Amino acid sequence: MHYFTRKSIVIAAGGVFFAILPLLAASFGKEYLVSLFSRILIYSIAAVSLDLLLGFAGLISLGHAAFVGVGAYTVGIFFFHGFEAQPLFGFIPGSENGLIVFPLAMLISALFALIIGALSLRTSGMHFIMITLAFAQMTYYFSVGLEKYGGDDGLSLYSRNSFPGLDLSRDYHFYYLCLILLFLFLIFIYRLVNSRFGLVIRGASSNSRRIQALGVNPYHYKLACFVIAGAGAGLAGALLANQTEYVSPGLMHWTVSGELMVMVLLGGLGTIFGPVLGAATFLLLEEFLTMYTEHWMLYMGPILVLVVIFAKRGVFGLLAGLERRHD
Repeated sequence: MHYFTRKSIVIAAGGVFFAILPLLAASFGKEYLVSLFSRILIYSIAAVSLDLLLGFAGLISLGHAAFVGVGAYTVGIFFFHGFEAQPLFGFIPGSENGLIVFPLAMLISALFALIIGALSLRTSGMHFIMITLAFAQMTYYFSVGLEKYGGDDGLSLYSRNSFPGLDLSRDYHFYYLCLILLFLFLIFIYRLVNSRFGLVIRGASSNSRRIQALGVNPYHYKLACFVIAGAGAGLAGALLANQTEYVSPGLMHWTVSGELMVMVLLGGLGTIFGPVLGAATFLLLEEFLTMYTEHWMLYMGPILVLVVIFAKRGVFGLLAGLERRHD
């Protein structure tokens, strides 16, 4: 009971902090924090989706950034065709409506994950890691070759998407949209992990042969997990495109996948809520350290080593008391 209460307090405190942050920023004249924490919320969605693979399915993917990039490019390309009044492929109209392009970004990222996952999951271990990395780099170089959409220079959006009842050009509106979507995504992942589906995924992660002996094909469950994670990353990409009003091939680079993995490890692998804290820790350290040196990753490295050695369940594990548990 003490564990449950402590964990609940940490989650509730985090939720209250994120809910009132814009008010605190306005009170102290630090409005720029709203934009910074919007970025944290966006990367939190991507990190939580990666945690579903790393922490629960035991799938170490170095290509997760590809789905973030696909989601971002979906928003960018539909915005481009809507702005230029040129139908995509000659018959699909462009759109700036978030109610259209956000679900599309998730759907296209999910379909892309389905293709990659169907092939990658036929391998395991190091082979799985390398094939996901290969697919991500292929996607990266494909986007570089899209000259119509800026190629290596990327594609600029002239405004953010439109949402009924919201003015996303106002940072406060955009912040709360990111917060609501993160909240809904966390609830969805929590219920998924604690369902029968989640039990199969965790069982297949620890002992795939035993799951097969029970008459369950873990491949289909892992593929579904991979697709769901891809859709979540696509949502993060759609939000990121709106925040920066710009998309570029750099979103798909393997280094972005590495950063997401660091966020998951910092926050707490397999904790669901930990990656949110990991994303906040990583991006706040980046913001602070870059004020003093451009080689900020040199200092991030030792911090990550210390967390891995002394806090195996991450920063969230330390705060919530998970280190005492051995499950």
